[in-house]
Amino acid sequence: MQLREILEKYPKTEDYLIEILLDYQKTKVHHYLSEEELKEIANYLNVSESKVSSVMTFYTFFSMKPKGEYVIQICHDVPCYLNDQNSVQKTLTNLLNIEIGETTEDKMFTLEYTSCLGACDKAPAMRIGEKTFTSLTPNKVKAILAEYRGKKHA
Repeated sequence: MQLREILEKYPKTEDYLIEILLDYQKTKVHHYLSEEELKEIANYLNVSESKVSSVMTFYTFFSMKPKGEYVIQICHDVPCYLNDQNSVQKTLTNLLNIEIGETTEDKMFTLEYTSCLGACDKAPAMRIGEKTFTSLTPNKVKAILAEYRGKKHA
């Protein structure tokens, strides 16, 4: 979906800035917004570019740099940490050959930490896109990655 189509869904008021950013970023394969797109949003809402940029940099769910097609968020809160989140992270970094905050060379996966995913009773947990995975083990993580890699080749 083009940015213009997203903008036309919303009134020209600053109150809709976050909704516009979220709505448009969801349409982007690599989950980020460029400076040019931020300028266009600022112009549409008649706000400064620095206002749009400050919202983008304040909220961690927005990005101004390309990410992988699948963003893997590992819960980094206490319950997951205490339930061996470290083995989940090590399995992911080894299988993907990247560290937290990096994107695979093929632009398929980005790995990052996140706060609580609301699955404390089934820790450790991670999220890929809108889907949350719980009670993770290294073998379960390997199977999940294989499934996502298979989607790309299907």
